[in-house]
Amino acid sequence: MGKGRSGGSEGLSPSWSTVTLRLLWLVFVGVLLFVFWPRLLDTLGLGTFLAVLAVVGLTVVFWQRRLVILWERWNLWLGVLAFIVALLGTLAFFKPGDWPNSLGGAWGLAIIGNPQRDWQTALGVLRVVGVLILGVALFAPDFARREAGSWTERALPVLRQGLQRVGQSASRVLKQRSEHSFPRRILSWFGERRSALVSKARRSKQVKEEPKQKQKPAPSPRAPAKAVKVVPADHPPAAQEEWQLPSIDLLEETAKAELSRADAERRARAIEEALASYGVEARVVQINQGPAVTQFGVEPGWDKKYKEVKEKDRYGNTKVRTEEVSRTRVKVERITSLANDLALALAAPSIRIEAPVPGKALVGIEVPNVAAGLVAVREVLESAAFRKLSGRSKMALALGKGTSGEASVGDLAKMPHLLVAGATGSGKTVCLDAIIISILMNDTPDEVRFIMIDPKRVELIAFDGIPHLMNPVITESEKAVDVLKWLAHEMDNRYRRLAEVRAHNIEAYNRSPKVTKAMPCIVLIVDELADLMMLQSDEVEPVLCRLAQMGRAVGIHCVVATQRPSVDVITGLIKANFPTRISFAVASQVDSRTILDTIGAEKLLGRGDMLYLTPELAKPRRLQGCFVSPQELERVTAFWGKQARAQPVEVLTFSGEPDSGDPLLNQARKLAKEGKPISVSYLQRQLRIGSARAEELVKMLQQEGGGDGTGPGKPDQPVAHP
Repeated sequence: MGKGRSGGSEGLSPSWSTVTLRLLWLVFVGVLLFVFWPRLLDTLGLGTFLAVLAVVGLTVVFWQRRLVILWERWNLWLGVLAFIVALLGTLAFFKPGDWPNSLGGAWGLAIIGNPQRDWQTALGVLRVVGVLILGVALFAPDFARREAGSWTERALPVLRQGLQRVGQSASRVLKQRSEHSFPRRILSWFGERRSALVSKARRSKQVKEEPKQKQKPAPSPRAPAKAVKVVPADHPPAAQEEWQLPSIDLLEETAKAELSRADAERRARAIEEALASYGVEARVVQINQGPAVTQFGVEPGWDKKYKEVKEKDRYGNTKVRTEEVSRTRVKVERITSLANDLALALAAPSIRIEAPVPGKALVGIEVPNVAAGLVAVREVLESAAFRKLSGRSKMALALGKGTSGEASVGDLAKMPHLLVAGATGSGKTVCLDAIIISILMNDTPDEVRFIMIDPKRVELIAFDGIPHLMNPVITESEKAVDVLKWLAHEMDNRYRRLAEVRAHNIEAYNRSPKVTKAMPCIVLIVDELADLMMLQSDEVEPVLCRLAQMGRAVGIHCVVATQRPSVDVITGLIKANFPTRISFAVASQVDSRTILDTIGAEKLLGRGDMLYLTPELAKPRRLQGCFVSPQELERVTAFWGKQARAQPVEVLTFSGEPDSGDPLLNQARKLAKEGKPISVSYLQRQLRIGSARAEELVKMLQQEGGGDGTGPGKPDQPVAHP
């Protein structure tokens, strides 16, 4: 009770010293106005009343301790000042008989230039109009920018046509007047003489170069004016420069959503009032407006404890005053526990609280915007962050924008593998399209190759036909398993090639002088992992985990997406080998924990709203993903399709036949030749390998020996081997 009374009395009744200072200030301002009133009327005219209002307004702002508004909303008070100047100039055109200067005073006459003639009056009107336009631009910059753009678009064609007509008329008149003049004849003679000298010099140069060009055949008279380099269809391009990268103009520029600063400040005040109503002292010190959500940085206040102290004055009267005993910082849990109450106060469908914001002593409250904006992939590709990253990495990816509007990019070479999950319609496939477009806009088929697996048959099929593909988009689950096994075999072959030149990664291999042809990176993209795991999880999971464990050094990267984030699809082994993950909106907290090991994805808004987690980040980072339209996909794929040439044919199948270059298979043969019974568990113990690899070796030995042997259902039966 003592705390409530003390807090209320302190907030409502100011101290006597404050009241005295305010009264002295009012008296001082009144005396100044009384003394200098005639001089003010002579200087400002009727604008004196505006000056009085300005002094009163500044006084109120000072009393309420809101002086910060003067530099936070500087454009508003500068716009008001421009309006006052325009008003003084307008009043200066009127001069009653009993006024010394005019209704605008001496300053008003200085603004319009003391008009005495008609042209001076017109000049004064133009000055007033210019100041008025400046005030509108300062007071409402968005409105002024929009109107200026529309007026410019309408006026430029008319102005261009007028200038063209004036120029044509002037050139026609000058040509008629100067056609037969003496200077014209002199200039024409010099021009003819110069062209004759130039033609003579060209003929002499051709005569000198004829001996050097005797071996070259003469060009055909019907040859085109521009030579075009033709590459045979059955041969791959010989150099990287023969490929042309697509222009950024193939991508669209989407209109940016205009975010109201006033609405953000209104929500900030609503957050402070809602927290105060529940006894939590806090204030909003930072507002970050993003494309879909706005993050309010809340600084926790203090919990203060008071005690009542009774004292007697010199007359013996008892007075009670409050004295602060201690103060402690408000706990973060008290703010996070009010998430639903804040959503109710802000009339928002859901809010997300990040406590604390990484790198800042603030609690982030993320509130959805009234109108969510799209993040065009072109906008992120043109950002400084993407240009800086693409300059040093071939695997730069455009991911989206953060809550404060900054572009977010990623490097697939450092990830080195990416796991994307989310419910249907949350933006998962669009994210894959943005990742592929980022690589297609910056890398040629000599640098990056794709292997795409699309069991749904409708998502990645749009990229079928681009020269980056090592094989047409794979839609059959049985063939997808064979392709994964082939990729694991290709990974082993690449490691052998790296060992031959003593290189520890693909970058060092491509820089080695012993290498004649650079090794391209391979990006495996799987649009629906759940479909593969449901059919052949015992084969897909070991191969995929082996690619994720060892593929980074040889330039093999995996981008896997699924709309079923359950533990039987995203197993613990897969999560351990995919440290970089993106989660879109999911149905429950269980799915969020399965993907990110934390909650939060169930509160996302959908339509590209995602959480991005990397090993460098302590907590997931909220982003608005890039949007790629079907028209943009069609234009980019059509551009690369026109350059499609016969690439080296890759046999993306794995027959399971024995490979004499496999060291494990050779060791298994030696064990079989020793006459020992070979089984899966025996090979696991002797060769120190996993069960999947041991089963594969047992099957190879069975095919060599021709016997039935063991199988997945009979892991411990011996293998008959000659």
